[in-house]
Amino acid sequence: MSASPPIEIQTPDLSPYREGSLGIPYVMSFESNKPGPHAVITALVHGNELSGAWALITLMDQGIRPKRGRLSLAFVNIQAFMSFDPTQPKASRYLDQDFNRLWDKARLDSMERSRELDRARELRSLIESADWLLDLHSMQHDAEPLLLAGLTPKGVELARAMGYPRLIVTDGGHTNGARMRDFGAFAESGHPQTAMLVECGQHWARSSIDIAITSCRQFLEAIDLVEPALLDRLGRAPRTVPQQVIEVTEAMTVQSGPFRFSRTVRGIDVVPKAGTVIAFDGDIPVTTPYDNCVLVMPSKRLTRGLTAVRLGRFIDS
Repeated sequence: MSASPPIEIQTPDLSPYREGSLGIPYVMSFESNKPGPHAVITALVHGNELSGAWALITLMDQGIRPKRGRLSLAFVNIQAFMSFDPTQPKASRYLDQDFNRLWDKARLDSMERSRELDRARELRSLIESADWLLDLHSMQHDAEPLLLAGLTPKGVELARAMGYPRLIVTDGGHTNGARMRDFGAFAESGHPQTAMLVECGQHWARSSIDIAITSCRQFLEAIDLVEPALLDRLGRAPRTVPQQVIEVTEAMTVQSGPFRFSRTVRGIDVVPKAGTVIAFDGDIPVTTPYDNCVLVMPSKRLTRGLTAVRLGRFIDS
């Protein structure tokens, strides 16, 4: 088993936000008292992904407030976060279930119980009330940050309006459960509610905090929720570079295992030739389906039923 990358991020103190401001613990909401949309930014959907928490703290410390509508900032999987141990940083991703695989109405309405489901139900009304959602995450590998825009045109439109990060990924998520960014109206083309998930670099790299803060800045600018002078407290907008879209055509789910990559992989590796063996699922080879296949977020969690890697291609946009 490979060693964990170094922990360059301190564990934030979230005790000031314990009571919240809406009656939901660890959710802070700010009203403008003027008509407008409700934007929600979430962090700590996975308890060991710390950069998003620091981004939300920065927004509050810098006095970022909406000029219209409402802005809510939510620290999500608090119980998992509270178990974070820098000596075992992978262990606190979740406690019972991956929080980001629970977001379909049937499951939330079911009698099933877990600590993650209890918290998801506690947050459900907040997420359902969002006109805009930005969900802050990070990655296992040290790789370029990604905007995960879902499958609808409105997701790509929001990614374009943000202009950062550079890479936009269109994908449908995972076979083992729905992500929060794909919940309800967010995944439906006929509804205006729009969500974005940002993968802000490697979990514990100091740079992931800067990426998360800049992503928040660009999101709030794109939806015209905050005065530009306030946004400048978070730093200037990044230099504009052409964005590229990666269309995910297949999520490779571990079927039998053991699953092992046949080569060293990292995020956004491009495999030139179709038919190249990139992994084995048990004795079955996993091959690239087309030339210039992009390996999106290869995983180190290779248990049966989980996504091992997403296969995609750059498309004209």
